Amino acid sequence: MELSNPKNECVKVNNLDYENLKSQLLDENSEMKATQAAQAIYERYLDIQVRLPTANKQLIADWIDTPGEVWRKSWQSDNANEWDNLLETIRESEGILLILPPHRGLNFMQGVDSEQFMSQQQWSNRFDRWVDFFLQDCPKARHILICLNKADLFCDIQQEASKLGYNPYGSQMNWQKRHAYVFQRYFRPIHSQLAKINQNISGLSIRCFITTIYNRSLLELPWIYLGSFLAK
Repeated sequence: MELSNPKNECVKVNNLDYENLKSQLLDENSEMKATQAAQAIYERYLDIQVRLPTANKQLIADWIDTPGEVWRKSWQSDNANEWDNLLETIRESEGILLILPPHRGLNFMQGVDSEQFMSQQQWSNRFDRWVDFFLQDCPKARHILICLNKADLFCDIQQEASKLGYNPYGSQMNWQKRHAYVFQRYFRPIHSQLAKINQNISGLSIRCFITTIYNRSLLELPWIYLGSFLAK
């Protein structure tokens, strides 16, 4: 939703209206509505324009949101058609962006209620399911982007954006250096799992990001990366 905010830098969503999306996705208290289990998959497509040094490039992405039940074997058996439709989209995808919540192993900012998040061990264990999913169901993936979201809760986002931010006319970090910085600083609990994915899918690049809706530079980075490699 926030990616469609017209106050953008290098990434613009052409086909979705920000105010319309807010009316659909937020309740009367401006809180995000829960994803209902009754509807298996909420899917929209994003027509994204990315400003790169050479030219503006177009990126078409499927935005898929699911309730947690979708990832249970029992749900998949009971809703085989919906599950197959979801897999069909993902199996054709060259770039996959996975957005993860923070965990209690991070250094939360003062005032954050850490108890609303999983422990580091629970978070790491749950990521094992994503490892299996990427290895079994993403045969065409060439770029998998793992985004640790809500970065405003666990780091100084202005400071990190100044290090990681993208400048079309010359940034202090290239993509490899950005990944290495974020990977070492924020993704230590799943280093071995990420290595397993890399080792078992030929030609794949995994890149790690931190994202937040409260800093446009950090929010746009994964999309600029995808635009740099997959845009037309």
